[in-house]
Amino acid sequence: MAVLYLTHRDCALHEMGEGHPESPDRLRAIWRALDAEEFAPLLRDEPPEATEEQLRRAHPEAYVQALLGVRPAEGEYVALDADTVMNAHTARASLLAAGAAAMAAGEVCSGRVRRAFCATRPPGHHAERRRPMGFCLFANAVVAAREAQANHGIGRVAILDFDVHHGNGTQDVVKDDPSILFCSSHQMPLYPGTGAAHERGCGNVVNAPLPPGANGEAFRAAWSNHLLPAIRAFAPELIVVSAGFDAHARDPLAQLRLTEADFEWISNEICALAEEQCGGRVVSLLEGGYDLDALAASVAAHVRVLLQF
Repeated sequence: MAVLYLTHRDCALHEMGEGHPESPDRLRAIWRALDAEEFAPLLRDEPPEATEEQLRRAHPEAYVQALLGVRPAEGEYVALDADTVMNAHTARASLLAAGAAAMAAGEVCSGRVRRAFCATRPPGHHAERRRPMGFCLFANAVVAAREAQANHGIGRVAILDFDVHHGNGTQDVVKDDPSILFCSSHQMPLYPGTGAAHERGCGNVVNAPLPPGANGEAFRAAWSNHLLPAIRAFAPELIVVSAGFDAHARDPLAQLRLTEADFEWISNEICALAEEQCGGRVVSLLEGGYDLDALAASVAAHVRVLLQF
């Protein structure tokens, strides 16, 4: 069964200023990597913009309307915080990123495809219920999960986050929702300062913090010993992946020491678990990754696994 690949050229129009690490070049590097002949079997499509109803499943209506109302003139910027900036194209790019998440969930849950990967930006896992932060505006992974629940008969969804930064936004949105399990490995201490092991939500949050300098062996042990068993016990009907690749050893924003082989390993583990528990249903959403060569190679390793299962 085909793997869906969603991306949109307009996501590259969102810019946050010269020198910002979350730049359009990230998408261009991924586009080049996934244009290789080995990825020809991908089913390629463009997402629609998310509807306000889809966004309101993760955020209050006032928050959604306030963000979508920020429309700077061409060439101007509006800073939401020290890290998160909107230009004339950010609102549309954010709607496309959330729309891709919702579309991917629908296509996977309907059985038209088994797995999906969304190469969109801005990312989403730092966007809290009522606050944008960390380059993120909307909680895209939660939008995907709740689209599946609202319209496709899915009950339990596991959101798995291997970005080097803790997905505080995802955790904030779902921490009181026992129908969604949130599992995260991440460096600690590091931005945004959340993600301690004692943060448990309503029993639906499992965090596995790793110290600076931790390598692939420590990463694999965290998933094998803590996170994967929790996912199996939860028995999800859909897996949504916050696929950040900034735990790579070459990434400039953190100090974990992963390689492409580690991303291949976790992708294999996730897909195998999905085959075992939820009919193979996996929706993967791009989060971080700021060394362009490492990002491209790591995404290729991840998508290669999605195609192999």
